[in-house]
Amino acid sequence: MTSVRRRYVDTWLGQMHLAECGSGPPVLFLHQTPRSWTEYIRVLPIAGGHAHAMALDTLGFGQSARTGEFSIERFADGVEAVLDALGLSQVALVGHHTGAVIALEVAARDPSRLSALVLSAMPHVTPGRRERMRGRPPVDHVQPAPDGAHVTELWRQRRGFYDAGQEADLTRFVIDALQVVDRLQDGHAAVNAYEMASRLPLVRTPTLLVCGADDAYSLPDQPALAEALGCELKVIGGAGVCLPEQRPDAFTEAVLSFVAPGKGST
Repeated sequence: MTSVRRRYVDTWLGQMHLAECGSGPPVLFLHQTPRSWTEYIRVLPIAGGHAHAMALDTLGFGQSARTGEFSIERFADGVEAVLDALGLSQVALVGHHTGAVIALEVAARDPSRLSALVLSAMPHVTPGRRERMRGRPPVDHVQPAPDGAHVTELWRQRRGFYDAGQEADLTRFVIDALQVVDRLQDGHAAVNAYEMASRLPLVRTPTLLVCGADDAYSLPDQPALAEALGCELKVIGGAGVCLPEQRPDAFTEAVLSFVAPGKGST
């Protein structure tokens, strides 16, 4: 495995933070809400043995510049700004949950910028989904408390997504969430507001869908998405919402086998 390096990239939106590893064909990973690059902390060293693997803190999250607007379109602006600043004319783009929706928007805007697209556990945003979400409590919402009780509440809310022994991953989630504690639900709201139906037909990049077998939130959406995008769906066992953390080996192999054929063996 190769070591992970971290740096800032100057863009017109401000400084964007990323972690990177290895050399070869560029592959950029985008995290879910409200995470940071650390969602891929186990993926990068594996992928870096076969590619120039990069994981970006989405605009407004992690150590990247803050933004007043939380929307999929604005997050995609951040991705494009980083690609421009790095001088990357083409890259393989991989997104998980919210990151997948952002990746879809980048692909819809300009397919020539992407050599391949991997959408991991991407929700299928439809009018019906919007209506269902309106009746549910806000996702990841906590009220900051003087005694720090909200930290425990964040832990409690996400405890069920992680198995026993995965407390280090859960700790990284809480750290990421605390950095945007005043806007925790805004990333989820941005997904729900996204006009996905008009963007799906614009995707021309070779695409793969990936999802954890235990991801009850996204797995039901995948057959319809696979049909709309005309692509393959790969379901990975032993993982749920936290697929890149729970099965980094299988996740990375699925990604590399698709974006860099012949380099998928980990």
